[in-house]
Amino acid sequence: MTFRTAATAVITLSAVLTVGACTGSSEESTTPSVDTSSETSADFNEADVMFASMMIVHHEQAIEMSDIVLNQEGVDPRVTSLAEDIKAAQTPEIEQLRSWLEAWGVGPGELQMDDMGHGGGMMSEDELTALEEADGPEATHLFLEQMIVHHEGAVDMAETQVDQGSNPDAIELAQTIIDAQTAEIEEMRGLLASS
Repeated sequence: MTFRTAATAVITLSAVLTVGACTGSSEESTTPSVDTSSETSADFNEADVMFASMMIVHHEQAIEMSDIVLNQEGVDPRVTSLAEDIKAAQTPEIEQLRSWLEAWGVGPGELQMDDMGHGGGMMSEDELTALEEADGPEATHLFLEQMIVHHEGAVDMAETQVDQGSNPDAIELAQTIIDAQTAEIEEMRGLLASS
């Protein structure tokens, strides 16, 4: 499964779960089912599964964006330092999220759905291409603008997890993401203002 297919799968999953939650429908859901017979079923719910699935893809794109800017010439050193920090924080979080999904019995194949565009702060292919083609001050500025939007999407997802999730570890990680990325948003806004 490609990154973009995974991203659209997660966004589609989010839309399906959101519509189901809003309508209160008793019809059978097309989202991955949670194995309620397992010993750990009380430790997680559908919101936890959605959070873990979406945040993996979201973090993967943040790392991709960071790699792009780290390979550009003439980028503000404060921005390259931030990109390195983002990679250092989000790489182990991806591994943690994957381990939870595996423990919860959710396989990658259950999250594959048709392409439906992008959202939740995710960058489009055109936006990523623009970042790849930029360098120097332009890459600095574009990365900051894009990553602010990207982080805002992650904070929104994490806030939903804090409100709707049941797994204490996933809720704790969501709060960590809220705190860290809110601070980084402020830092990036300051960098934008001074660049």
